[in-house]
Amino acid sequence: MGGAVVDEGPTGIRAPDGGWGWAVLFGCFVITGFSYAFPKAVSVFFKELMREFGIGYSDTAWISSILLAMLYGTGPLCSVCVNRFGCRPVMLMGGLLASLGMVAASFCRSIIQLYLTTGVITGLGLALNFQPSLIMLNRYFNKRRPMANGLAAAGSPVFLCALSPLGQLLQDHYGWRGGFLILGGLLLNCCVCAALMRPLEAPVPGSGPVPQRPSRRLLDLSVFRDRGFLIYAVAASIMVLGLFVPPVFVVSYAKDLGVPDTQAAFLLTVLGFIDIFARPTAGFITGLKKVRPYSVYLFSFSMFFNGFTDLTGSTASDYGGLVVFCIFFGISYGMVGALQFEVLMAIVGTQKFSSAIGLVLLLEAIAVLIGPPSGGKLLDATHVYQYVFILAGAEVLTASLVLVLGNFLCIRKRPEVVAAVAEEEEQRHKPPADVRVDSREVEHFLKAEPEKNGEVIHTPETSV
Repeated sequence: MGGAVVDEGPTGIRAPDGGWGWAVLFGCFVITGFSYAFPKAVSVFFKELMREFGIGYSDTAWISSILLAMLYGTGPLCSVCVNRFGCRPVMLMGGLLASLGMVAASFCRSIIQLYLTTGVITGLGLALNFQPSLIMLNRYFNKRRPMANGLAAAGSPVFLCALSPLGQLLQDHYGWRGGFLILGGLLLNCCVCAALMRPLEAPVPGSGPVPQRPSRRLLDLSVFRDRGFLIYAVAASIMVLGLFVPPVFVVSYAKDLGVPDTQAAFLLTVLGFIDIFARPTAGFITGLKKVRPYSVYLFSFSMFFNGFTDLTGSTASDYGGLVVFCIFFGISYGMVGALQFEVLMAIVGTQKFSSAIGLVLLLEAIAVLIGPPSGGKLLDATHVYQYVFILAGAEVLTASLVLVLGNFLCIRKRPEVVAAVAEEEEQRHKPPADVRVDSREVEHFLKAEPEKNGEVIHTPETSV
């Protein structure tokens, strides 16, 4: 998920749909895993950080919130850097920043320093890796792009399954400082992935000037005139307020119930394992011919399912109940992740998608900064985890209702209106009945004015 992707690369290059593209896909898989799983996996260290600095739940929750906010809110900055320096240099710098942030965090003496190192520096580094990797992936794949994006998005749950128990293991053996230091070393693998992003070379022209890349605006603000986009943006912002809260607090919830630390960390592994299969399954179902026209309503159902799962999860009183909660949350979370950008593209179209996603992510970044900390504030005030899950579920349920009601009442077209528009369009393109075409004139025209082949410019797209 990146911001406004406008870097199109050299013109006249055909996507290979394979070859070195598989190496690019692997690099994107790893970077996607680090980008999305890291903010959730860091929550394993929250209990130790609270004990170390004498702080509350809301203070530690800011770490994950800042990480996610940097990942979501720096899309336009990433676009400018890529346009100026190219994908590979930006990703190399991002990998170094991500590693430097975690290494510096291992020497921090206050929670504010952790905000700056783990939150801002590491978050910016991951953002500078994530969006350029999607740009390169979309340059290397065209016909197979949906499959490539789906496989790359699977990196998030796969890495979540691995990083959560690894973080707990590192904390048990080396403490949170040693764990942060080792995780910083692991993030250097982002630089290795950056090295895989080999630019595509333009063919040498036989004659004539080299085709120039057309200039485009960084962000197309005209999408705000689209009622469908406005409804989606509002619903998505409300959804993000509660969507990321349960993964942040479920481990601490289990520990509060007396569950051993290792078993508590295993809950995120269960969630991630289910998410691995939920994302491609939801994408496959949405791609069915009879289902795709109703993708907006399916997305609304996935949010409703997620919110309802949060409400029922608040009643869990033992480890078994939390495992069941993580299973159903993983299913609903995977559905949301697979559908959110497919629905956005269906609303705004492919031409405005790059700008629309950047603007949506900027709005969601604000919600990310509010969601988990507000849950932490509620927990500090009540010391009851159930209230946190109820609040998160209510927010996601509200987003579901906003999307389905807004779509049904404001932008849904009646079948007779659609049919009338289609008939009018057909009549407009239909030639007059009284006009005769001389075949000799057509033949003379084709010989005199041969058709000029235009260039097809592929614009990169992003996905969850």
